[in-house]
Amino acid sequence: MGAIFTSPGRTVGVGIVLLIIIVVVIGAVTGQMTRIDHAWGTFVMRWLHVMSGVLWVGLLWYLNFVQVPTMPSIPVENRVAISKYIAPNVLFYFRWGAVATVVTGLLLAFMQGYLAQALTFQKGFIMIGTGMWMALIMAFNVWFIIWPAQQKILGLVDATAEQKAAAAKPALYASRFNTMFSIGMLYCMVAQQNAPI
Repeated sequence: MGAIFTSPGRTVGVGIVLLIIIVVVIGAVTGQMTRIDHAWGTFVMRWLHVMSGVLWVGLLWYLNFVQVPTMPSIPVENRVAISKYIAPNVLFYFRWGAVATVVTGLLLAFMQGYLAQALTFQKGFIMIGTGMWMALIMAFNVWFIIWPAQQKILGLVDATAEQKAAAAKPALYASRFNTMFSIGMLYCMVAQQNAPI
């Protein structure tokens, strides 16, 4: 049993196997597995979208509320553990969580038949459209402002001390912008089902 918990990959893998068992057993008992249809596919896509979003926004909030504010209190000689090992891994899952969230969200909207209506703010889809555009802007910030700046800051690409220093403010501001936007974006995503406008 201990081997399951020694690796995040194994832990997630066993979690997925457990999910499959739950779905098959409950589906067999309730009769929901007698047919696989469009509703099941959209449910699975919604679940993947939520899981991706939890990863992305969870890491965004971790960076803004834990890692960045804590760094000044860490002795300089110990910061290398964060900058060389933890931050690059966090940023890997952070940026790919953004991609997964956007892709699964767009696929879900397409599967539900409202992608174009939401992206063009048509009546009945204004709330979800607002949330989608906010997420797209946030993902742009991740890939085209935060990640390039962090590569310099963390020494993942060649950069002078001046370039590293210059990258810090745009990275921080884009990350804080995304934190600010995440509040409204999450509201719009949840509110659409309850108050479509």
